Amino acid sequence: MFVGWDWASASHDVTVSDDRGIVIDHWAFQHSEADFETALARPASDGTPELPVIIERSSGLVVDRLLEAGYPVVPVHPTAFHAARPRWGAFGAKSDPGDSYKLADYRRTDGHRLRRLVPVDSGLRELQALVRLRDDHVRARTAAGNQLGALLEQHWPGPRNLFCSLVSDIALNFLTDYPTPQAAARLGEARMAAFCKRHAYRGGKPASALLARLRSAPVAPVSLPASVLSALITAQVQLLRSLQATITQLETTIKRCLARHPRAVFLAQLPGVGTINLAQLLAEVGPILDRVESAEQAAAECGAAPVTKASGKAHGVYFRWAANTRARKVVTAFAHNSRMQSPWAAGLYANARARGKRNPHATRIVARAWLRVIWACWHNATPYDPDNHPAAQRLKAS
Repeated sequence: MFVGWDWASASHDVTVSDDRGIVIDHWAFQHSEADFETALARPASDGTPELPVIIERSSGLVVDRLLEAGYPVVPVHPTAFHAARPRWGAFGAKSDPGDSYKLADYRRTDGHRLRRLVPVDSGLRELQALVRLRDDHVRARTAAGNQLGALLEQHWPGPRNLFCSLVSDIALNFLTDYPTPQAAARLGEARMAAFCKRHAYRGGKPASALLARLRSAPVAPVSLPASVLSALITAQVQLLRSLQATITQLETTIKRCLARHPRAVFLAQLPGVGTINLAQLLAEVGPILDRVESAEQAAAECGAAPVTKASGKAHGVYFRWAANTRARKVVTAFAHNSRMQSPWAAGLYANARARGKRNPHATRIVARAWLRVIWACWHNATPYDPDNHPAAQRLKAS
């Protein structure tokens, strides 16, 4: 028998069909705890507690509850399922009960092409939740910094490029002390030097140079009242401080979780990998390494391997769009950092550039090579050691 589960945020439809595609059971229920318990127990009442369930997602509350209840989950990509819809009738026809039946029937006819979901171990799930929330906050900090920059550009351009980064502590401290041109009107070299000393400025520029940079910026032709501009800048500075504080807290928690994870030691000695990037590798690439069957398949899922298309006389190699974009970002960030410290990675990158590859393409070539190494460390339970890396040793000996 086959179970198709059509999920939604408010209600769900489930259909059970037999080997001939005939509906044996169907029910709909609301997104509530009582209905969930009833629905999860219903297939078991037919004597099939381990019947695989096909669903159009690979994560979330429904998937977690199914796995917890002991049901194997068979995820199918919505795009792939949508392409198969014409086999059941008019293209475009859709209903929740009909979708649950079509999913069950799709499992009956194409189940041999689908993989069962492999649950992520609890340690990797913790790291995954933490690094993804940190990424969200980093993006929010970037957006808030851009908003502050736009506000300054329009009303007071002076502090916008005063320091190396507008979201740095020294820049936020300056805007806290001098939120308007009027507040900075009497700012001289002595006060600027005292400010830099008080806030431990490490930029290397003397107070006179910083003051000249501040004074040389263009003046806004139409300015807001000082009280209004002060309120706007203060609010944006407070937002950035809050985001930076949460990012720091998350990074502290990530470090603690990383120290507890037994497989962190396998990748901890990779050249150029930092604490956060190591946590990202475990969280985003680790589950892929557990699920796939080869290093090349891992490279494909991480978007580090191209796609070959051949038809008739046409033949081409193209960028892989269908990939885990989070994993691609993580593994290419590591590949970029590694070539700064690993002669082997630097050589791979230089050779790719010499062949005419652009920087992103060359970085993906390095990432693909590293994934073979990471695959071996992960599945052999062996920490990375550059002295045991044959390709790196051959380069060193040459």
